[in-house]
Amino acid sequence: MTTETQRIVTANPADRINFTEMYVTHDGFRRDLERLAAAAAAGRADSPQVRDGWENFKQQLHVHHTVEDTWLWPRLTRLVAGRPDDLALLEQMEAEHAVLDPQLASVDEGIRNRSADLPARVAELTAVLDAHLSHEERDALPLIDSVMTPADWKGFSRAMARKQKLGGASVWIPWITDGMTPADAQKWLARMPAPLRLFNKVSWDARYRSRDLWSF
Repeated sequence: MTTETQRIVTANPADRINFTEMYVTHDGFRRDLERLAAAAAAGRADSPQVRDGWENFKQQLHVHHTVEDTWLWPRLTRLVAGRPDDLALLEQMEAEHAVLDPQLASVDEGIRNRSADLPARVAELTAVLDAHLSHEERDALPLIDSVMTPADWKGFSRAMARKQKLGGASVWIPWITDGMTPADAQKWLARMPAPLRLFNKVSWDARYRSRDLWSF
């Protein structure tokens, strides 16, 4: 997994799209599945904190993929009209999202029933999700960079903010920094609007950490 240090970019060049938030969100998904795999291997995936961590993971993934499906891929489809290879890539992105649904349901069932094969189910979900995230990073992000402007990308960020609302941001921000070194967390938080940084400092981060997600 690529380290957060390699992902974090502290400035937004005026003429280029900055994908930092996309990368660190992807890293959060990978990190959480590593934690779930450890809990499953230990036979402790049914602990309350692991269940809470799993529910939060699913919520973060749902928000992320919903905004991609409803805002990002349709916008890109219009921008690459008449380009069969690029349109095929966007169809693959949507299809890969759909493939994840039965994988998530399988892990849900495995946790609920304390299934002996839960580690294998988690491994399968991890492989499918990592393949999708890597595909997106390798092929979809360069396409986005080639046809969208930084102003366009701000539209995606605004759509994400509308979907999350303040309540969602209150979890997403400390979730992103969970596991980061203090230096990396400080660099990334510097990218956030000042009011959100303040809320995170005085309330959100402590509340998130008090939940002790993934502990078993």
